[in-house]
Amino acid sequence: MPRLQPKPQSVARTLLVVDDREANLVAMEALLGDGDWQVLTVNSGEAALQTLLEIDVELVLLDVQMPGMDGFEVARLMRGNPHTRYTPIIFVSAIAHTRESVLRGYATGAVDFVLKPFDPQVLKHKINTLLSHEHNRRNLQLLTKQLDSARAFNASVLSNAAEGILVVGEDGLINFANPAIAQMLHTSVEALQGTTLLEHLAEPQMPQAWRESEFYQHWRSGETYRLHEAQLHTAAGGTLPVALSSSPLPRQQRSMVVIALDMSVVRNLHLQLETQAVTDSLTGLLNRRGFHQALASALARVDRDGRRMAILYIDLDGFKRINDSLGHDAGDEILCRVARVLETCMRPYDIIARMGGDEFTALLDSLKHPEDAARVAEKLIELISVRHTIDGTEVTLGASVGIAHFPDSGQSVEELLRSADMAMYEAKRAGRQQYRYFSQEMNGRAHARLTMEENLRRAIDKNGFSLAYQPQIILESGKLRGFEALLRWNQDGRGYVQPNVFVPLLEETRLIDRVGKWALREGLRQCRDWREEFGDELVMSFNVSPVQFARAGLLDDLRRLLDDYQLDPAQLELEVTEGALMQDLEQSCEKLRQLRRLGVRVAVDDFGTGYSSLAYLRHFELDTLKIDRLFIANMLDSPRDAAVVSTIIDLGRNLELEVIAEGVETLAQRDWLIEHGCQVMQGFLVAPGLSFSQALAFPHEVDWRQLGDSTSH
Repeated sequence: MPRLQPKPQSVARTLLVVDDREANLVAMEALLGDGDWQVLTVNSGEAALQTLLEIDVELVLLDVQMPGMDGFEVARLMRGNPHTRYTPIIFVSAIAHTRESVLRGYATGAVDFVLKPFDPQVLKHKINTLLSHEHNRRNLQLLTKQLDSARAFNASVLSNAAEGILVVGEDGLINFANPAIAQMLHTSVEALQGTTLLEHLAEPQMPQAWRESEFYQHWRSGETYRLHEAQLHTAAGGTLPVALSSSPLPRQQRSMVVIALDMSVVRNLHLQLETQAVTDSLTGLLNRRGFHQALASALARVDRDGRRMAILYIDLDGFKRINDSLGHDAGDEILCRVARVLETCMRPYDIIARMGGDEFTALLDSLKHPEDAARVAEKLIELISVRHTIDGTEVTLGASVGIAHFPDSGQSVEELLRSADMAMYEAKRAGRQQYRYFSQEMNGRAHARLTMEENLRRAIDKNGFSLAYQPQIILESGKLRGFEALLRWNQDGRGYVQPNVFVPLLEETRLIDRVGKWALREGLRQCRDWREEFGDELVMSFNVSPVQFARAGLLDDLRRLLDDYQLDPAQLELEVTEGALMQDLEQSCEKLRQLRRLGVRVAVDDFGTGYSSLAYLRHFELDTLKIDRLFIANMLDSPRDAAVVSTIIDLGRNLELEVIAEGVETLAQRDWLIEHGCQVMQGFLVAPGLSFSQALAFPHEVDWRQLGDSTSH
């Protein structure tokens, strides 16, 4: 068994002494115990082999003659084991040196042969020398392994790197290419080696002489050279977008390493993102941004060659009704259908876009005559204004088109689009489903409209509106039925603006909802304050715009106001036009049922001027019909108008609806209405819209005789 010679401190080097005689082992321990090593001793060849398998031994002192397995056999077996193949062996023998024994010892792998007795100093010197050689051998072996591992690692990195790697000599020739760059260029590593770097560079252009190139100049200066946007030729005949960086290697290598990053994926991603940025995701047409860019590019071309072009601004008539009643999916389908119509109607080089919502634009290039745009607009209106079937429901669509010409209607993108937009709104105001050209007169009206819109917004912010109260009189008795609250606007103290001027603008800009809420709150507050003077049956009527009527929160607002002012719901009457009711019949019926359950009265305003469909009166829960002032003004002179008024009165009586005549200005008109059974009137005969104080002083009952005397004078 091995015995460990204790040492004051552990040492790295280990000696193994093998001898079958115990006395010799003790003597060797005593002799070698003071050296810079640790000594292990074993008494047989078998024990020596076992120890060599378990412990890292750097030198073996091996006795030649031993029973069982002699020293020569131990040495032979050691040399046959990879672990001990190179471990130094010194044979120690008591027999005389013979040529045969020495040759046999060296043949079995010994590095020296020592004959007993020996000089201890000589033996120690030999041991030190051999241990030093073994230590150096092991270090060299370790370095070789590390070098081989590093080479294998570097080769693996280069072979598996995703980026292309080239090593280019100072002469511009490619000395090394990794598989990635060969794959990127659709060629082989062998085909790249020995070729010049510049022959593979498509962009940017470089001097033909290598020493004049930026790669060489930067290498000479010891600097890194980067090309963020370059292109390399591929073996297939195409080019590959890459980012290149060239860095000098250590001077003695006289080379540079060039790394190529494949930018095709990034380039394609950028192109895709740019396409998405200018494309409408629903219809596949250009979006607003894309159309702006296309129009700007077209303007640059047209300005050079003098050709004419036109912008069509297309707005769908009736789209909101379809979208609200059938849902957004149906609305999206309609928009896609219109987009396909535009694509089939236009020439291949015309540019089409969806600007957002239900608005589209078209750029007509290379027009010979301005009238050509009108023919395209007529065709578009005809193709769009047809009946569409959506989920089994037939719907009717229309289109209003505004036309702006370059350079007459503007010379910039913003001017042309603004002009086309103005012309489109002019087409809508003219009755829809038609086109209009932009004119300077239109521009003036648009500027005035914009100014008025800003003034309206300031009036809302500063509470610049007021209410006037026009009395409603029961014809038979002359008693006061109530007041219609009329919206008034004194523009910055410069005078009152006619309601037919600013109310449509409020509706177009959707400001009517804010103003309408204020009017309801103000009018109902006045009604509460007048309770002591006029009693609890005074009716306050309010005009409600289609926007207000369709709003989901209208019922909640009314309940809250009636509770706040402690009013009987029957004191509140909402006046709604026929058009507002007909926008969505199902929704209107439900809204009217809810108002009826709340107890609020509902009047149809300007009856006879809208749809005038008697069929809907059977479905709507109404309280009042209001005859439009135009019929009243002409009924004494026009048998047709008189017949219309008489029919409305009879209709109201048969349907148990109250009928109010608007715009009554003469006693003769009043008398005719009484004779034909009309219940209520309002108009200048009694009073115009009154201020709060004037309304408070209005009599509870009109004296018709006194009124007749005053009008006769």
